This record gives sequence, structure tokens and C-alpha cells, in this order.
Amino acid sequence: MGEHFDKALIFTDLHIVPEGETIIGLDPFARFSEGLAHALARHPDAQHLILLGDLTHSGSPAEYAHLMPALANCPIPITVTMGNHDLRENLVACFPDALDRDGFVQNALDLGPLRLLILDTHDYDGAAPLEHDGYLCATRLAWLDDQLARAASDGKSVVVMCHHPPCPVGFWAMDAIGLANSDALLSRLHAAPHVKHLICGHIHRTIHASADGLPVSILKSPCHQIPMILGQGTFADSVDEPGAYGILLALKNTVVVHTEDFALSDGSVLTYK
Repeated sequence: MGEHFDKALIFTDLHIVPEGETIIGLDPFARFSEGLAHALARHPDAQHLILLGDLTHSGSPAEYAHLMPALANCPIPITVTMGNHDLRENLVACFPDALDRDGFVQNALDLGPLRLLILDTHDYDGAAPLEHDGYLCATRLAWLDDQLARAASDGKSVVVMCHHPPCPVGFWAMDAIGLANSDALLSRLHAAPHVKHLICGHIHRTIHASADGLPVSILKSPCHQIPMILGQGTFADSVDEPGAYGILLALKNTVVVHTEDFALSDGSVLTYK
């Protein structure tokens, strides 16, 4: 009999566009709907669904409105945060409970023995053209400090999630729009031995990394991916490859992050001889 584990599903970089529009010929709504149905059918015991930013492609009200029917019948709690393609006011209009007391879209929730800290790394104040790098202001860093202390007091191991990775990944254009003040995040995580893992999106590829010893998992989009051209100087190029989602397992002494591609087959399990 295997050890019990708690489970969360993670989707990032949905990039929903208005109804009738596509990205490189793909329908992001259809791809996300297919991926979510795939995940819920195969993991009906999941306790949380986490959407890790870039819910939409340009942050318009029409895009968020188009997303909501895909989530209407989701049987598990949904937690969202911001990506660089989101706009806070329009996202919050559809997810009014997502704001914390300081006005950021971040949350702390428990998954068995783990405390999940989901950070808002969106860097946009509405006063300038939308930029794509991430940033954690003093208020958000203070929230993180408080939550890390609370988790330690509660005896919880911690998994931190945010849209922007705080470490380079070898795609030059994406590295240039990562988390601008990554040292502020990593110094806190390295100083907290109960932080066990960091999960990010943004890159549109499945990547495993170590940020000065801290394990990092970066998840693919359910829609379009960045081509595997290391050193690439643009983030506009995309490729039609299978979409994916993440599966976080919280075991007693182990954090496990799976990534599952979908739309490759009907999922039938066959036995070879």
C-alpha cells in the first residue's frame, strides 16, 4: 500500500483571447478546456486548481469573460495569480476573492503537509506601457516574510509559486523579462530551510533548474510553446507542440512535481510483452 499524498493541479500561460481569435492558429480556450477536462478526469482526487498567471493574452475584459465558462463547473477550489499578460482590474472583476488585503492577487493555502505561497509578480501600475518582466515590491515581500514565518510556526514545509522565474533558463529573450529583483526573492527563500520547491510559468517550456540549490520547476502552457532554440533572442516565436499541466504531490517528506502532456493519445493504458 503506497503512502497517501495530497494533490494540486497547476495550469499556467492559458493566453485566452476573445472568442473567434487564435494564436498561431490555435484556440487557447479550446486547448485549456481540453487540458482541464483531461486533468480532472484523471485526477478526480485533486484538492486545488492553481492558475499561475497569463490567464489572458492582453488582459481585456472580453478575454476574461471568454475564460470563465471553462471554469464554471470545476469541482475543486480555484486559486489564481497574475502574469505579465494580465491586467489586475479586469482579472479581479472575474475573480473578486483573489485580492489580498493589500490589493495583490496572491494567496496562502495548505495542501496536506505543505503550505503553498502563491505570489503576484505582476509589474504594472497602469501609468506606462505594459512591460513583461516581473517585480516584487516591498509590500509583497513583506507579505512573503510574514507567510514564511507563519508556515515555520505551523510546522509546514513550503512550496512557493509565481509566474516569473527568478533564474535564467537559457532563452535570452525570456531571461530578459524574468523576475527583475530575483535576488530579493531568492535571498528570502534560501534563508528559510522549510522552503522546499519553487514552481513558475512564463517560459512556455518544461524546465527543471536549481537556483543556488533551490529546486525550480517551470511548466509549459496548455496552448503554444517557445521553440527549443537556446539563446533565442525573441519571445514572439511560438510552436504548436502538445499542451501540458502540472501535478503537485505533497507527501510526508517529499515534494513531487509531475508534468502531463495531453492530446497525444486517448490515454488508454496498454501492457507490453
